[in-house]
Amino acid sequence: MFTEIPKHRPDTPLLDQIESPADLRNLSAAQLQPLCKELREFLIYSVGQSGGHFGAGLGVVELTVALHHVFDTPDDRIVWDVGHQAYPHKILTGRREKLPKIRTAEGPAAFPLRTESEYDTFGVGHSSTSISAALGMALGFRQKGLPHKSVAVIGDGAMSAGMAFEALNHAGHEKADMLVILNDNDMSISNNVGALNKYFTRIWSSQTYSAMREGGKRVLENIPVAWEFAKRTEEHMKGMVAPGTLFEELGFNYFGPVDGHDIHELVATLENLKKLSGPRFLHLVTQKGKGFTPAEQEPIKYHALKPVAAASSGVKKPTYSNVFGRWLCDVAAQDERLMGITPAMREGSDLVRFSQEYPDRYFDVAIAEQHSVTVAAGMACEGMKPVVAIYSTFLQRAYDQLIHDVALQDLDVLFAIDRAGLVGEDGPTHHGAYDLSYLRCVPNMVIMTPSDEDECRQMLNTGYQHPGPAAVRYPRGSGTGAAIDAPLTTIPMGKGIVRRESAAGKVAILAFGAPLQAALKVADMVDATVADMRFVKPMDDALVSELAQNHDMLITVEENARMGGAGSAVLESLAAQGLTTRVEMLGIPDVYVDHDTPTQQHITSGIDETAILAAVRRHFPV
Repeated sequence: MFTEIPKHRPDTPLLDQIESPADLRNLSAAQLQPLCKELREFLIYSVGQSGGHFGAGLGVVELTVALHHVFDTPDDRIVWDVGHQAYPHKILTGRREKLPKIRTAEGPAAFPLRTESEYDTFGVGHSSTSISAALGMALGFRQKGLPHKSVAVIGDGAMSAGMAFEALNHAGHEKADMLVILNDNDMSISNNVGALNKYFTRIWSSQTYSAMREGGKRVLENIPVAWEFAKRTEEHMKGMVAPGTLFEELGFNYFGPVDGHDIHELVATLENLKKLSGPRFLHLVTQKGKGFTPAEQEPIKYHALKPVAAASSGVKKPTYSNVFGRWLCDVAAQDERLMGITPAMREGSDLVRFSQEYPDRYFDVAIAEQHSVTVAAGMACEGMKPVVAIYSTFLQRAYDQLIHDVALQDLDVLFAIDRAGLVGEDGPTHHGAYDLSYLRCVPNMVIMTPSDEDECRQMLNTGYQHPGPAAVRYPRGSGTGAAIDAPLTTIPMGKGIVRRESAAGKVAILAFGAPLQAALKVADMVDATVADMRFVKPMDDALVSELAQNHDMLITVEENARMGGAGSAVLESLAAQGLTTRVEMLGIPDVYVDHDTPTQQHITSGIDETAILAAVRRHFPV
């Protein structure tokens, strides 16, 4: 048991022999527990140095070893849900020595990635997809007449999403030859919520149930007829209340719960289940952060670690999430209609204080993005003022609900869209690269892009006061250090502002959101006009017209997909007004941007200072 991150690499003689799961399958049963110990020690050390997802991987060390020991991977497919817990899997599948560089350009991706390894059978990053993917693989094997096995590993947090139950329902109907493993650690990233989670916990932790079962066993086991009758009665009664009932009714053969940290029991169970056919469901109970005392005691805090180099002192600027959290509490104090909603991201979206001060108006709906949007719509129907705090990448999962349930009915819902733009080390599954494109084509939507912390606060309040659907999208991490005006103010709807004016009349840079700072630095070098456009919808057509008529060319810059984004909106505005000024659009190109530092991703995407300067020089050489 570790209480702190070791400074030196631990000795791992058994682990060092494992270059692929084939080596693992050559180990004896007696060597598996020592291997688990070494794997856990190496994981604690390596993630402690590199940073990355931490607690979830520690909780599945034994499961990962058992899976690769029993199943013939990669021919047998293991699909990890979300992928936070896949670091042990990466270590055992040929990426051990690269793990200290995980989430960097030189190292493995943060999540399973098909192009990285044949053992990464399905690319993930969002939750609740594993059962659907594993079912598809099982049906593919059946069609081709292959004997390979298909295994989905899903956490109890991810099981709260509707997609998981859609897949279970279909798998039971198909009688698919697959195994679903529920990794029940009573956690996702935040604490799990919902009736299903409470159901699992309540039944299996019941002291009354355990005491009655053990007491009855002692009394009746010496009376064979009575004991057999009691066993059958217990199975019947248990079937009416136990978690297995739900999965049995969906067509699965349910087994468990099993201790997920007992490697020998796990191996024996998996070997038995491997021999069976049809839909099987194995319920494991594990502990997130197992083997590292601080992570066991504070699993939310130790969901992920920052790299050692990042743990530096200095003045800490508030993040955009902090700005949102403070604004939410300030407005809630004045307006009892405000309702705060999050799909399982209380800490990430900085709703902790709001949840504590306004518990009756705080709703964590679990990993259920679609539901989060539609429940907000229902609240708005009854005169409430719902605010949905959601990551840009996760709002994609609720696009239909945003269109049909909110925008089509012109309901008063504010979307506080966090992690907009490029998010760094988590990579393409988590980039918020598309929200401007997919939101601006939706009628009734208002879309705002703050360029600093104070604008973020003002825009949140502007969107809140707007009587219809509105979105404020802001980036991950700290702001610019701008002073925040405490009073709750609004800005004129659909109006941008010129931050720097040039007398030369050559170039005007139209910045949407965070790229404003880079645009201002370039403008000082080349004497360009800079407009903080602030709104993507409604577009400030008057300002676009003024800039177009007074400058030889326009450059638009946004941290969003170039196709269909804010730059496209400027072109549409010019076309509608019959203006033909030259325009160059800078934005994220039509590729998936790999995991790297945010700075390098901006360079790669051509939206940094150098790229803006190069765009000016292409048209106006020195």
